[in-house]
Amino acid sequence: MELHNLRPAKGATHLSKRVGRGQGSGKGGTATRGHNGQKSRSGYSRKIGFEGGQMPLQRRVPKFGFTNINRKEYQGINLDVLQNLVDLGRIKDTVDMKVLVENRLARKNELVKILGRGELTAKLNITVHKFTATAKEAIEKAGGSATEL
Repeated sequence: MELHNLRPAKGATHLSKRVGRGQGSGKGGTATRGHNGQKSRSGYSRKIGFEGGQMPLQRRVPKFGFTNINRKEYQGINLDVLQNLVDLGRIKDTVDMKVLVENRLARKNELVKILGRGELTAKLNITVHKFTATAKEAIEKAGGSATEL
C-alpha cells in the first residue's frame, strides 16, 4: 500500500455528482438550487423550528404550570426490594449508600428515600437520606434502625 493508492473503506463514502462546476457537467448554472428565493442564496441556514413564517409549534402550544428550581429528587427504594435482596444474600445487616450502589439500586450521587411498600422481616440497620413514616416504623418493628444522613 502506497500513498497514491489509498482509498476509503468500501461503503464509507457515497459518491455524489459535483454541482456548480459548469454546464457540461449537467449540474451547472443554478447548481440544483432552483432559481430565486432564500434557499438559492449562499449562507442560507434555516433556524431550528422555523415553519416558513407560520406560527411555530413551540409558540402555538400553551404553557402552564410551575417548576420549582429548588426541588430535591429522591430515588425511592421500597422495603420489599430490600427484603428480596436479604433473601438472595446480597445484603447482610447494614444498608448504606455503598451497599445500595453495589446492588444498583441507586447511583452514588443520588439522594435515597426508603418507602414503605411490602413487608420487612430482616433486622437491618439502614442509613440513607430520608424515610417515610411507614418505612421507619416497619424497620424499627423488625428490630432494625433507621438513620438519616
